[in-house]
Amino acid sequence: MIVSIIYDSGYGHTAKQAEAVAKGAGQVQGVEVNLIPVAENGIPWETLEKSDAIIFGSPTYNGLISARFKQFFEDSTKAVWWDLKWRNKIAAGFTNSGAQSGDKLNTLMSIALFAAQNGMIWVGLDLHPANPTSKEPTKDLNSLGSWLGAMAQSDNASPEVTPGESDLKTAAYLGQRVAKIAAEFKR
Repeated sequence: MIVSIIYDSGYGHTAKQAEAVAKGAGQVQGVEVNLIPVAENGIPWETLEKSDAIIFGSPTYNGLISARFKQFFEDSTKAVWWDLKWRNKIAAGFTNSGAQSGDKLNTLMSIALFAAQNGMIWVGLDLHPANPTSKEPTKDLNSLGSWLGAMAQSDNASPEVTPGESDLKTAAYLGQRVAKIAAEFKR
């Protein structure tokens, strides 16, 4: 089973989040994970077409997906959309910004809408917002309280410092959840 993570990363923070998503997906037995940055030349379209799940990630800039990610959505995927080549693939999304809110929800909504337009099946988080006093094992996950996808907050610092541990664990959780659901769906 193949899970591909296609993302953009302006300063390295979203790349860290993508790596965490990949780590989580890779914990599911029999899953091959592909990390695909849109900034590199040439999108591996055959890999995406063979994927059982595609997880999209973009930084949030001024409440929107990045320009490179928008270009990938609008210009590069016309043939995919026209022939509905991604129909019934599992989809999910993640994003981060420098601000606590940063209007990240709008970015996730844009990604989810793109997935819907391509006939994909969206998977969000099945986590309550973080509650450090909870007895649940997921008490520290989902610190930003999103259900649509994984959100992270990154200070204007080195990507080695941010996003925070909770946000990266939430990203890994999302990757694992998507891989498990894709495996169930494939069965």
